Amino acid sequence: MNPITLKQPSHDKLPDDLEELRKIVLSCHLCDLSKTRKNVVFGEGNPHAKLMFVGEGPGATEDETGRPFVGRAGQLLTKMIENVLEISRSDVFIANIVKCRPPNNRVPTPEEVSKCIPYLFKQIEIINPKIIVALGSTSYKHLTGDNTPISKIRGEVIQFRNRILIPTFHPSFLLRNPSKKKEAYQDLLKIKELLCEIS
Repeated sequence: MNPITLKQPSHDKLPDDLEELRKIVLSCHLCDLSKTRKNVVFGEGNPHAKLMFVGEGPGATEDETGRPFVGRAGQLLTKMIENVLEISRSDVFIANIVKCRPPNNRVPTPEEVSKCIPYLFKQIEIINPKIIVALGSTSYKHLTGDNTPISKIRGEVIQFRNRILIPTFHPSFLLRNPSKKKEAYQDLLKIKELLCEIS
């Protein structure tokens, strides 16, 4: 019996309903990350969020729980959202470039990203956020195709698919480099100001 070849869905052929999309993503086996994952991390939050955060990929805690940003980096992100932006974490939507954990938290390969990113673009289309925050260089690079280092592009307001995209440091980078928290704080203040303008 010949193995079934799974074709990568283009994002326009994916369902326009977030729950239907979730069902497809939870049963995805398009790349090798599906062989090592414990849980698919689809993303979570307000399905009509004005603000969306996009990270790189799930870590160990996320793989265990099936929820994005719940480890140490996630706790910092929650503080950034609630203490600086002064909104509830449940009011935003949080997702990643890839939905399954790369082994040992390595950076996802271009092939893994190419299989998974249509799901993210469909999430963006359905949720329709006004502002997307790219957390770290991997997220920024794969969303935009731009290789500019995050240290040079962070805090910039970029037009992206009829929305605003703002890159900033990934919370795990901030845990390793606390001196950069001040710059991330400035980025968040800019995001807060933009959110007030579009409300």
